[in-house]
Amino acid sequence: MLKKLLFSIKNNFVKLSFLCFFLFSLNSYSQCAGEDASITICDIQNPVNQSIDLFALLGGTPAAGGTWIDNSRPLEEAIFNGILNAQTIKNSGIYTFSYVQDPSECSDNVATITVKIGPYTGVPSNVSICDDNESFNLFQAFDGTQLAPLQNGFWTGNTTPVTLSGNTINPKLLGEGNYSYTYTIPALDTCPEQSATISVSIFRKPISGFKTDFLICSNTNLALHNNLNLNDLLAGEDAGGKWTDLSGTGQITSTIDNRVDIQAIYNTFGAGIYSYRYTVASTNPICTNSFTDVKIIIEDPLDFTGSTLVINSDICENEITTATYSATLTKGPQPVPNGNYDVTYTINNGTTNQLITVNGNFINGIFSFSVDPAYLQAVADYTFTITKIVNTSYYGACTNILGSITDILHINPLPRINNATLTIPAVCKGFDAEVQLSGDTNLTDGDYRITYNLSGDNTATNQQLDFTVSGGVADFVIPVNLIPNVGVNTVFTVTNIVNLTTGCTNSVALAKLISVKALPNVAAIALSINSICVGQDATVQLSGLGSLTNITIDYSLSDSNVVSNNNETLTVTSGKANFVIPASMLSNTGNTTFTLNSVLDNSNGCSAIALNKTKAFVVNVLPADPTPNSFVFCRTDMATIANLTPNGSQYQWFDSVSLTNVLSASTVLVSGTYYVKEVNSTTGCESGRTAISVTVNESNTPILETAGEIFCGLDNPTIQSLSDKVTADDTLVWFDALENGNQLSLTEFLIDGMTYYGFNLSSTNCYSEPLEVTVSLSNCEETPDFFVPDGFSPNNDGKNDVFRIPDIQFIYPDFTLEIYNRYGNLLFRGNKNKPEWDGRNSDYKVGIDGIAPNGVYFYVLHLNKGNKKPIQGSLYLNR
Repeated sequence: MLKKLLFSIKNNFVKLSFLCFFLFSLNSYSQCAGEDASITICDIQNPVNQSIDLFALLGGTPAAGGTWIDNSRPLEEAIFNGILNAQTIKNSGIYTFSYVQDPSECSDNVATITVKIGPYTGVPSNVSICDDNESFNLFQAFDGTQLAPLQNGFWTGNTTPVTLSGNTINPKLLGEGNYSYTYTIPALDTCPEQSATISVSIFRKPISGFKTDFLICSNTNLALHNNLNLNDLLAGEDAGGKWTDLSGTGQITSTIDNRVDIQAIYNTFGAGIYSYRYTVASTNPICTNSFTDVKIIIEDPLDFTGSTLVINSDICENEITTATYSATLTKGPQPVPNGNYDVTYTINNGTTNQLITVNGNFINGIFSFSVDPAYLQAVADYTFTITKIVNTSYYGACTNILGSITDILHINPLPRINNATLTIPAVCKGFDAEVQLSGDTNLTDGDYRITYNLSGDNTATNQQLDFTVSGGVADFVIPVNLIPNVGVNTVFTVTNIVNLTTGCTNSVALAKLISVKALPNVAAIALSINSICVGQDATVQLSGLGSLTNITIDYSLSDSNVVSNNNETLTVTSGKANFVIPASMLSNTGNTTFTLNSVLDNSNGCSAIALNKTKAFVVNVLPADPTPNSFVFCRTDMATIANLTPNGSQYQWFDSVSLTNVLSASTVLVSGTYYVKEVNSTTGCESGRTAISVTVNESNTPILETAGEIFCGLDNPTIQSLSDKVTADDTLVWFDALENGNQLSLTEFLIDGMTYYGFNLSSTNCYSEPLEVTVSLSNCEETPDFFVPDGFSPNNDGKNDVFRIPDIQFIYPDFTLEIYNRYGNLLFRGNKNKPEWDGRNSDYKVGIDGIAPNGVYFYVLHLNKGNKKPIQGSLYLNR
């Protein structure tokens, strides 16, 4: 019954008071739990108190098998085995433990043991601490090998009560010194009051100071900080500390060095964070050393010059309520690292200016962000301007370079012309109708497209035309093909207009009448004009004029004689009319074109224009005889008839004074006499033949002796050496190119593998066909000894700046040269075409920017001739 009750109480978390009430109500039954008892413990530190058998303390004759309950614990933790470890109790005080039997077994089923724990203040000891500790528990000053003092006492500051709070003190506020504290627990029952006094020694920790990091942009004058005192970056530090370089810049060279060169750090390592530590050693064994780390932060500015901003996208005013906008910022030619950025931009519509900052990521040079439509709620041109770009991971040492990064977003108005004025003068049939749009519109300058209908005398639907507005006025035409019918009742109605620049469109209701007049019928008109000679009038005959009776024509003359827009009023008889062009208008010989521009029917004022009916005629003149001349050529010129003058299609050339076979322009000339005449291709008139004398001179090609192109470069052969191996009839001259080359002097040294061109120059200053010679300078006997330099100084002083083996290319033309550093890394591979090493590596990155440092290097010379072994050696590079 009791076990079931205890199980129910534990699982339902009933309060202990209820349990006790129930248990004590069972006293009406006989005793089986024994009698209550009490024990007082004044020596809690005694090991025997670790295992107290509470059952043995019960009075009377308790029955075994009951349940022990610790009345100081929650119900779910209260049941235990009756063996009490009193040393686990942390406070001096009175504690009760109940022994409970099944009430069905006896009437008095509960007995209580009262345990009184007297004061115990532990075994005190002295302790030393550092003053960097802001909270010290005084219980740490007791002997940890002994039983800890009970916790319900109180502390007294003997030296000073300052900072004492409960069982803790603040050494940092107390400062260096010796302090005494007493811990007291009041008496309990027969146990007297007990106290313990401890001594706390507080030692000073060295102060390494409060830092200020050094922040600088690389585009400032770094040389101003080439002797920066690191101690200037600290405040309140103890003297005598030592600086150490945590970043490996090599700037701290001794234990007393506190100077760094910002310029040298940047030149060597570039932008970055460089840390240096200031350490102050402790003067006592209690406190540790103190250190403060100072950062030198060098940042490069980001260059956004040339960046572009695109705001998507322009809209019309009817889209304002639903539009969304995005922006794309794309970097310029300079690199921009990926990362998180704050981008600040302005939106200006001419009256208001919004300043906005967005956060996002640059990814592969692109920063994308959305634009709040709330800023774009009216028709206007909105200028977006990037004003600031900041990498959020940077410290802000530099102001980034932006340049001009802008874009304009247009929210465009709908075009409105319902109240506009249309002006359409009466039009002659066959002509476009001229229309002017003006008056009350909101059209800005630019290009537009309207949709319109025609009704009445002429009909058309859904026609479109484009026009340009300037200053609120637009002029356009209705195409002639849409108004073929004569009449006064054609209605022109505009139904829609589109701004071609913005794409904005609007419905229109605007109309105007068009009057179409008849044109003169000139479809069958024909012209007749005969060719004339200089000084004669030209008669022009017109026919096919139909029923016309009186007309005014507009004509022009062009080509040899020029007259613009001349008018003649003519009477038409039986569809024909004629008039004379006076000789005074035809003073120039040659082709003259008559153009009939228009015919005006004087009866209704309508003209047939842009007729472009033409008739060509000629004002002829006899050509003069060509002027006599003589010509001299070289055979190598390959001169032809085309090289003679006069020339042109009107001239014909013959090789006889009487033969009629005309020579073509490509006929190659020979020495002799040729004849030329001029022929007028239009009139057939021609001049007499004029004799032309032609002389063609020639020179023989020089001859090279066998193997005459082979030399030894060690002999320093010249052009004269080459000339000595050539036979020429006249003067032998040499050039470095077949065409447009430079003439070479006889003292100029020959170059291996170069091609030279020799010509025989005759006394008549004619060149022969070229002699082409490619020179080889490798015909040298092997020399056992040749000079290999043992060093060089590539310092750009013009002396000994490169390492090369003199004349090696002549003795061993297929040689290869390899140069290694002392680690066996290949720095340079040379040959005949790359014989010089300038101290820069071309095959392995060594040194800074590929520049080999001073030191000893090793070469391997492969002769690549016969079975000769490679030659190895060393050289010294000294800059």
